[in-house]
Amino acid sequence: MGATAHRPWVEAFPGAARWDAPIEIGTLPELLDLAISEGPARPALSYREARLDYATLGRLVSELSAGFAEAGITKGDTVALYLPNTPYHPIAFFAALRLGARITHLSPLDAPRELAYKVKDSGARTLITTNFPSLLPNALALQAEGLVERVWVGDDAYWGPSSGIEVPRRAGVASLFDMLRPCSSCNPAQVSPDDVAVLQYTGGTTGVPKGAMLTHANFTATVSMYRSWSEPDGLMPGQERIICVLPLFHIYALTVILLRGLRDGNELLLHSRFDAQAVAADIETRRASIMLGVPTMWIALANLPDIDRRDFSSLKQCGSGGAPMPFEVEKRLERLLGRRMGGGWGMTETAPAGTRMVMSAPSSPGLIGIPYPGIDLRIVSLENPKEVLGAHEIGEIAIRGPNVFKGYWKKAQATAEAFVDGYFLTGDIGKRDEKGQFSIVDRKKNMIISSGFNVYPVAIENAIYEHGDVKEVIVIGVPDPYRGQAAKAFVTLKEGAPALTLETLRDFLSDRIGRHEMPTALEIRAELPRSPAGKLLAKVLIDEEKERAAHIAAG
Repeated sequence: MGATAHRPWVEAFPGAARWDAPIEIGTLPELLDLAISEGPARPALSYREARLDYATLGRLVSELSAGFAEAGITKGDTVALYLPNTPYHPIAFFAALRLGARITHLSPLDAPRELAYKVKDSGARTLITTNFPSLLPNALALQAEGLVERVWVGDDAYWGPSSGIEVPRRAGVASLFDMLRPCSSCNPAQVSPDDVAVLQYTGGTTGVPKGAMLTHANFTATVSMYRSWSEPDGLMPGQERIICVLPLFHIYALTVILLRGLRDGNELLLHSRFDAQAVAADIETRRASIMLGVPTMWIALANLPDIDRRDFSSLKQCGSGGAPMPFEVEKRLERLLGRRMGGGWGMTETAPAGTRMVMSAPSSPGLIGIPYPGIDLRIVSLENPKEVLGAHEIGEIAIRGPNVFKGYWKKAQATAEAFVDGYFLTGDIGKRDEKGQFSIVDRKKNMIISSGFNVYPVAIENAIYEHGDVKEVIVIGVPDPYRGQAAKAFVTLKEGAPALTLETLRDFLSDRIGRHEMPTALEIRAELPRSPAGKLLAKVLIDEEKERAAHIAAG
């Protein structure tokens, strides 16, 4: 990792992690095999009426892998998974990886144009899906257009009562589990830790999506880093139930819930979509002990009308990721749950390990914690990324470690531009304190330049979230004839809340933010745009404002 790396967090928080523990690096099939060998009879996956133990999961993976091999899937192929959170995802995921193929994830909320781009760019000729009405027609359209050669469909009714639609009989379309074959003679490929396991597309909200090449080593290193965290949490590997409502096609759930959960021998409670009442029932009646979500999920849980009467005492770990958690919302949730909210920071390109909050240290707005073992993190100048900044100086977060991706698929120039001195430039603006605790200020691309001042939308959003009537908020920069740019707030209100005007909001913010940060426009909406993972999307609103301005300019 480099002898010159400065890691003040190791000295400041010696008990937070096993800092000298070796980072275990291997392959993902080995990770699953180890989990199976340690507890074959343990429950692994629960979905509706189905419950699979680790031995059954392993058998289905092996038999499907044998079927894939018979169908011609081989090392170096790309297999596209177009799946929600059903057992078909982990079964197909590991079955393809056993053969040395790589996975590319398609989002159920991708537009047809995005689906077409990802399958063409990744080179995937095989697509695996299920017969959800929202998925199968799109998958079949990709095949009809010649973008994929074959579509293998898992029947959702296999797992219990379903609204799945009929699968047409035609060339190139087959039932996924019809491909199961005895695995007595199957020979998995020689898979190396350096082989690409997943092409995970990122950057779709800021331009053409780029395929991040994540290796087996990246994922297994990340899981090892998570397991090296030693701050007491009361968790017992092999005995926990984890709510898996975050989408497995997203890097956060893929690694933090699926891979880490399986490696620990825990049970995953799969949900194909987020429903606040269903998640609350998992905690109350099934006594789930781990719930990880994005801020919007936690906000929905906090807004349940009877939240004060819910019994969430089974929860041992509550975490939020994928986007910054508004500080006021975080504090309210902690009061409701009776425990600290965990959190941290990471990216698709880091698989997604980065930092983690230290539960023994006080929280503050924007705080993301300290790096995991094996990771070096630093703040570099926005003007010159070779210049490393000191404590409390604001700059770009740069990271290196065995979890950091190999580069962008077929984009050598973008890869070269993303690294300086071996560190990946994240595009996140942040700072660190003397103890090595890092804070996020904002995304580099979201920064507003108002009258020459740097204005960070996250700071304004955090202040607006303190208003008791606000449900969700996104702040963006819009053109301003005097300042160059100014802040505009898009807000959704809680049910039954009175009308909110710009004047009222500015009065509320007057002692919370500076005059140069004050919003000059407010728009109340019924809902705000979000990604498939539930992350609020500022980019959609930025594009809308640009289109509106262009229309006005055109007369």
